[in-house]
Amino acid sequence: MIIPHKSGFVNIIGVPNVGKSTLCNVLVGERLSIITSKAQTTRHRIFGILNHENYQIVFSDTPGILKPSYKLHEKMMHSVSEAFQDADVFLFITDIFDDSVPDESYILKLQHTQSPVIIILNKIDLTNDQKIEEKKKIWNDLLPNAVLLPISALKQTGTEKILPLLLEFLPEGPAYYEKDQLTDKTERFFVSEIIREKILLNYKKEIPYACEVAVMAFKEEENIIRIDANILVERETQKGIIIGHKGEALKKTGTAARLEAEKFFGKKIHLQLFVKVDKDWRNDETKLNRYGYR
Repeated sequence: MIIPHKSGFVNIIGVPNVGKSTLCNVLVGERLSIITSKAQTTRHRIFGILNHENYQIVFSDTPGILKPSYKLHEKMMHSVSEAFQDADVFLFITDIFDDSVPDESYILKLQHTQSPVIIILNKIDLTNDQKIEEKKKIWNDLLPNAVLLPISALKQTGTEKILPLLLEFLPEGPAYYEKDQLTDKTERFFVSEIIREKILLNYKKEIPYACEVAVMAFKEEENIIRIDANILVERETQKGIIIGHKGEALKKTGTAARLEAEKFFGKKIHLQLFVKVDKDWRNDETKLNRYGYR
């Protein structure tokens, strides 16, 4: 008996901080998306590719749905809009703490889409059955045609039910990517994301959101990878905070990023970080395009 090959795009959407990137990493089996407890951690649409002899699933991790305050946010929401156009299956992620409802236009799109919708109710390990049932009713009323799965992405409770369900919904078709390909992003992209994650973890308030990371050099040798990267901020005062007293803050961030990069690439890393001011980059179309926001 010949088993048909299935393939398709499973697009992960939802508001910030509900566990989209955590779930994407669990489903792909690799740490492709950075994860912090801060909003707007994910800025780009990232493809994670799950390959099997009989299927290829392209998971698309997207930025959290928000109301734009900068041109940067507009670019981020453009990638979310793209995700609504090319999905074979939607994974809409919410959690038991989230009392907000995304922009009505997004809910309307999910109500009228021809693609299957799976609502993932995340973080059930942090609540009780009554709260779960209350949340299920809210989302069943909003999207009555969707399938609803309560899970804990962090504890990987209930996540084993997702793959069989996706394979039911996905169409037959050839692989979109080579079977040994894990993602659509480059090595430089993942270096910049690792550094940006450490900035999000090590600095407070507005500082992490005013930062962008640009990898200027990536040279892989037999036993080591040599990387130079710029941390870009909008003001001189932010530059001083990033560097810190006698460079200690920058050193701490660089060390954490280097160790994480060594785990990611499985090789020794020599990382040099430089801090530069690029005024108002979050509202400059040309600069945003240069940094990969299109």
